Amino acid sequence: MINDLWYKNAVIYCLSVATFQDSNGDGVGDFQGLGRRLDYLQGLGVTAVWLMPFQTSPGRDGGYDISDYYNVDPRFGTLGDFVEFTHAAHQRGMRVLIDLVVNHTSDQHPWFRDACRDPASKYRDWYVWSKTRPANADEGMVFPGVQKSTWSYEKRAKAWYFHRFYDFQPDLDTSNPYVQAEILKIMGFWTQLGVSGFRMDAVPFVIATKGADVPKPKEQFDMLRSFRELLQWRRGDAIILAEANVLPKDDLEYFGEDGDRLQMMFNFQVNQNLFYALASGDVRPLAAAMLKTKPRPATGQWALFLRNHDELDLGRLTPKQRERVFAEFGPDKDMQLYDRGIRRRLAPMLRNDRRRLELAYSLMLTLPGTPVLRYGDEIGMGDNLALPERECARTPMQWSTEPHGGFTDARRPVTPVIKDGPFGYPHVNVAQQRRDPGSFMNWMERVVRMRKEILEVPWGDVEVLPLDDNAVLMVRYTWRGNAVVFLHNLADAPVEVAFVLPSPLTNVLSDNHSKPDEHGHHQIMLEPYGYRWFREGGLGYILHRKEVDGV
Repeated sequence: MINDLWYKNAVIYCLSVATFQDSNGDGVGDFQGLGRRLDYLQGLGVTAVWLMPFQTSPGRDGGYDISDYYNVDPRFGTLGDFVEFTHAAHQRGMRVLIDLVVNHTSDQHPWFRDACRDPASKYRDWYVWSKTRPANADEGMVFPGVQKSTWSYEKRAKAWYFHRFYDFQPDLDTSNPYVQAEILKIMGFWTQLGVSGFRMDAVPFVIATKGADVPKPKEQFDMLRSFRELLQWRRGDAIILAEANVLPKDDLEYFGEDGDRLQMMFNFQVNQNLFYALASGDVRPLAAAMLKTKPRPATGQWALFLRNHDELDLGRLTPKQRERVFAEFGPDKDMQLYDRGIRRRLAPMLRNDRRRLELAYSLMLTLPGTPVLRYGDEIGMGDNLALPERECARTPMQWSTEPHGGFTDARRPVTPVIKDGPFGYPHVNVAQQRRDPGSFMNWMERVVRMRKEILEVPWGDVEVLPLDDNAVLMVRYTWRGNAVVFLHNLADAPVEVAFVLPSPLTNVLSDNHSKPDEHGHHQIMLEPYGYRWFREGGLGYILHRKEVDGV
């Protein structure tokens, strides 16, 4: 069971081929360059690489406007380069996940162009049309303040087309059985080339009914079952990791009560409340979010993240909570986006405070789920707020103090590398942090390695233990007769916590252990933003744990 459900104890690393490593000096990252950095990813403890879109695209939305689902954009290489990359990843024990963007296509996709040119085209019904401008055309924009409408007029087609996102991304009519069949074909194609799963983009929109005559979209959850069945037929251990920012009451509809739909979902509820907790020093809403998202089938798993390639979406928080997070992490309007989120990277948000960075990642690694790291965050990369919208957090990887941070030999990379200020590549890069035993990157390697050894987190039962101080989160996992305890102090002042556990607590990250008194009481002093990873039992018990587990 453990090997079959590999995603339960994975460490996923998200990157963009375009901004990771350029191998041919044209200023754009590519698969050959990425292949040369696989040993680096293996050293970090990464077990699965998630690639942002790399298929053929005009590139107006970071590749999320796809014009050919069955090819690699020539800027990044060829299909042959992709297969060589997946083979090299598999040799190092790493799986490959790719973005599956099937809610919409580019308006340059041959399907849409043919649909516009010929009303009798078979592709006409693959998109969503209206003869007149719908009354609700000014509602439901994903990018408010930037996107003006969800319907645009197409002169050649003499009709209005629906686009939940930008106007150059017409929505596919995913209710059409031919479109559904094509989605399955796309999934089958890439699994045949070595892909172990998909991060499915905008899942609630993919499965929703669409059209001018649809006042309230209805989710077609059976589509998720058909996607999963295809993967199980073609490749038994392949998964879908869903981007679905939905309320906890709807989670089981996506997982399936019998675990027959999605294997994984991003836990946006915990993510947003985690940032509120970091901003306010109050762990209670975070604990509540953990409890709300706890029920799920045994094969289902949450994906946990701090920052991703989009804005930090705070839309599920109350207005008061959202303003608190804005005030702490994105006080300037230029740092905010779409009236709901923050567009900064994690290190600038936390003022590059090493204590708070470690605290944040310690939380992510010890909350229930599979951790997802964003490229560059392991070295504390910054952002470039001069770039538009979400591009500010998508700058090239900073490898060294060489020109352009070692990303490219080109005179000018397609996206500028951060070179000035405290987050510039002369100060923040992989090469320097590799040589510094106390660097953030080396700290990250150690805690990732330890997290992979603590099987209670992905497999065990979790409970939030009550404490008198609302600034401290205490979480305990139990599994196969073993138990671990994690403490996190979100306050900027030291806190002493007292609780009852009869066993001694062995710190797995340092020598700072804790023994109970004769009544089973522990008293632990946590420094500002301090954290502890404890295993219940003495040191001798820990050393022989594998024999106890049988793992």
